[in-house]
Amino acid sequence: MKRHKIIWLPPRPTSTAIMLALLLAAATPCRAQDFGTDIINYFVNWFPRVTQIQSEQPHWVTPLVTVTPRLEEEVRYDQYFESMRDGVATDNFGAGKGIELIPFQNTEVIIGVPAFLKRNIPRNTDGFADWPFLIKYRLLSGNEENGNYIVTAFMGFSVPTGSKVNGNGHGIFTPTLAAGKGFGNFDVQSTVGVAFPSGGFDRLGMPLAWNTAFQYRLFKYFWPEFETNYTWQSYGADTGHSTLYLTPGLVIGRIPIHDRIGLTFGAGYQVAVTMHRNYNHNVILTARIPF
Repeated sequence: MKRHKIIWLPPRPTSTAIMLALLLAAATPCRAQDFGTDIINYFVNWFPRVTQIQSEQPHWVTPLVTVTPRLEEEVRYDQYFESMRDGVATDNFGAGKGIELIPFQNTEVIIGVPAFLKRNIPRNTDGFADWPFLIKYRLLSGNEENGNYIVTAFMGFSVPTGSKVNGNGHGIFTPTLAAGKGFGNFDVQSTVGVAFPSGGFDRLGMPLAWNTAFQYRLFKYFWPEFETNYTWQSYGADTGHSTLYLTPGLVIGRIPIHDRIGLTFGAGYQVAVTMHRNYNHNVILTARIPF
């Protein structure tokens, strides 16, 4: 009996399959091209987008100590000169400030620069503090023509990159709620937050910080202010201890330089009024380039 050898041949592609393959082949480079175009448009439209976002909120100036609930784009440098009654002094270079950006709608990202701490006593303890970051998300806002108010949620966190003496040794997460309300040339900005360390609770505790700034605008660029900077320790060896600083100051800005670029600067004098304190008084200087 003669055997027949069976040979399998692949089916011929139908016209529908050919069309689908051609469409997929054409769509792949189109998607890549669209993605590249979206990235380019994102950066090209950066400043118009930021202008639109900031137009929906009040146009106050950022206080000296209290973190503003407003969304801001700027480069910032602060300088602290802290002193104790016994002659101990600490110079804080940078105070953890850095660059502030508004990458998305209602969102700001602050990339801090680790502060450098220099002490006169004890010697050989100079070094960098931890690396701070902050993310803001604006929940509600209205500009001067629409209520003159703002409510924003923060999430701050620090990476324990500091030296043994100047760093905390643990990461710290600080959820915060911030709000502000304006009344003509007068405004109040306030924040309340609790710090949660990733370890070392007995030493670091879980401090609650409540900062409030009262400002009044004079002659367009002058913003005299008065701040209360309160901390209550809710856990650890210092449980129940409270610290209150009063901070009068003056911020001048935003002075236009070129196009979107401006200049803001100011100074203040912080004084402790409670028994428990980290320092007795502090001279604060600030310089910012908003853009």
